[in-house]
Amino acid sequence: MDALRGFSLLGILVVNIAFLASGYRMAGMAEPAFQSSLDWSVRWVVTLLVENKFYLLFSFLFGYSFTLQVDSAERQGRPFGPMFLRRLAGLFLIGLAHAVLLFPGDILTTYAAVGLALLVFRKIRPKTAVVLAVVLTAMLALGFVLLALLAMSGLDTAGTVADTAAEAARSDTALAASFWQIVAEHLRKLSLIILFRVFFQGPAVLAACLIGLAVGKLGVLRDISAHTGTLLTLQWAGFTIGLAGAFVYTVSAWQGTLHKFWGEAVDLVTAPLLAAAYAATFLRLLPYMPRAARVLAAPGRMALSNYLAQSLICSLIFTGYGLALVDRVSPLLEVLLAVGIFAVQVVYSRWWLKSHRYGPVEWLLRFLTYWRRPTPSRASEARHSPSAALPE
Repeated sequence: MDALRGFSLLGILVVNIAFLASGYRMAGMAEPAFQSSLDWSVRWVVTLLVENKFYLLFSFLFGYSFTLQVDSAERQGRPFGPMFLRRLAGLFLIGLAHAVLLFPGDILTTYAAVGLALLVFRKIRPKTAVVLAVVLTAMLALGFVLLALLAMSGLDTAGTVADTAAEAARSDTALAASFWQIVAEHLRKLSLIILFRVFFQGPAVLAACLIGLAVGKLGVLRDISAHTGTLLTLQWAGFTIGLAGAFVYTVSAWQGTLHKFWGEAVDLVTAPLLAAAYAATFLRLLPYMPRAARVLAAPGRMALSNYLAQSLICSLIFTGYGLALVDRVSPLLEVLLAVGIFAVQVVYSRWWLKSHRYGPVEWLLRFLTYWRRPTPSRASEARHSPSAALPE
């Protein structure tokens, strides 16, 4: 699971870096300075294969980890509810700081809200969780169909983020300016996208978390070899239906608001299949690639720290916090930078975990969760009870 989480973290960075690097992308537009065939090819490939897939994988893992935390609390005889609520409060505060200071596209606050729903549904049967996830996804798709129909009728449904070139240029200017101007721009974007978060991203994340919850309750991932047939089915469905839906979404994503609504409706239904195909392929191949597993597991073990560090590094590159290269980096270079940043995080994570049990922000979140100092290092881990090493 740590390796799969690390794999997801790389995909999330490849998507997020484009939005961190450009006010135009945050406004739903292609950067006007990069219009070559190569630039568009990179945008299409990222949209087709990566966008809207890896945050679903991460959300699935959030739901799966929830079941591990419940089991851990039961084994240790701890009341789970109050502990988990403190954890969600800590996650929300960290996410809010992240959204205001670094990236208004933060997803941690969404996880904190969805975590409340998981707490309510923690006794739900796996089959019911899957049915609820399917219903949520279908309702979201119908919501985008309705928006498309409204757009066809002539109603102004331009979206929650301003999509004009003037607004995007204004955003660029603010992001390249002083600390307070950057924060003010982030707050402005948050005020614009909050409805999207509440009514669209939140339910999509919850649906993926419910699938993770069901898988965790069934114990499917404890013995991957026993479910090879299911993984193969997911691969076939994901790489046919999922890729077809991703193609429709990619074509529509750059064709204006009306087309994008139709594409979003299709993508909501098919992106989970492609994400599942990625996960199934990863899980089937991983036993044959132990070295790759070790490489990806380290950043996955401290995914929260690395997720925040990605935004910090990108902010230092693209905003007035550092080099202020907003809208000066091509799509291809953005992808190469993302891979480079992740490679550095692999090295750093492996070094850090040689002497620490948790990443820096994971340590902080555990402190907020349990209201006591976590075991600080691996050297002191052996002096603590075995329960300290139970999975969360």
